[in-house]
Amino acid sequence: MTLTITGTTMTSDHTAHTARQAPGRNGWKVSWLPGQALDRNTAITAMTLAEVAAKDDLHEGHRLWPHIQSWAAELGLTGPDAIARATQPPGPGHDHAAGHPDREAAD
Repeated sequence: MTLTITGTTMTSDHTAHTARQAPGRNGWKVSWLPGQALDRNTAITAMTLAEVAAKDDLHEGHRLWPHIQSWAAELGLTGPDAIARATQPPGPGHDHAAGHPDREAAD
């Protein structure tokens, strides 16, 4: 798993979800947590969860489950809720490759 973090975007080679710095540098927007502005560290946690959620066979007995629960708690979520959300595809207008909204979808 590779999480690539720049000054304005976060992408992964295991999930289509991304994080990007919000306009005006007012936090970070993560594709699987629409409507929330996160600080940089919390956005990294959210992207880590999205990467882990891309794995098959995650369940409460999985060896990573204690970490999943801890990361989810940082986001104000339960482990099952975080996995359910992070396994959904990004919403329309989200361009994974560029790490920002798809300009055509915005038109």
